[in-house]
Amino acid sequence: MADTLRGGGEQLPLILPHETAYGRDDFLIGSSNRAAFALIDAWPQWPSAAALLAGPVGSGKTHLAHVWQAASGAVILRASDLRREQVEDLALENAHAGFDETALFHLFNAVRETGGSLLVTSRSWPQSWGLRLPDLASRLRAATPVEILEPDDDLLRRVLVKLFADRQIDIDPAVVEFLAVRMER
Repeated sequence: MADTLRGGGEQLPLILPHETAYGRDDFLIGSSNRAAFALIDAWPQWPSAAALLAGPVGSGKTHLAHVWQAASGAVILRASDLRREQVEDLALENAHAGFDETALFHLFNAVRETGGSLLVTSRSWPQSWGLRLPDLASRLRAATPVEILEPDDDLLRRVLVKLFADRQIDIDPAVVEFLAVRMER
């Protein structure tokens, strides 16, 4: 045991759990996500009953789904967990990972009939999902599409500061600058 502590053994990770802040005021707006935030903020006056947010990993899709959930009372559900009987207002996340096409088609119809709303998030656009139901593809084309782009440097810096603050870590601005110019986008 003493050899392990003196440097010859494995390093044990220090796990510091934290609560992710998904509130409206916690969402950082930049040029890359301004249109998506504006769409969520405009609910229930959306141009159509369904909205589709597409963007890369970590771009804020889940955060925006939570902001919309707080405003609408919608349920957030992974797309792969969608079942045919669900008809409430729904934020359907990670559609790119697969889902029951028939269930989503019926959900679109139910939303239209009940005057509800549907938010679908994905890393890609529906054209790349390999859809088999032409009517579902048509419903998705009728949804209001908004793309979230890669963050610019200013937004990336602000997100880094927020992530450290969420973990109650005071970060030196020089460290943020160092990370921002070297990290993968």
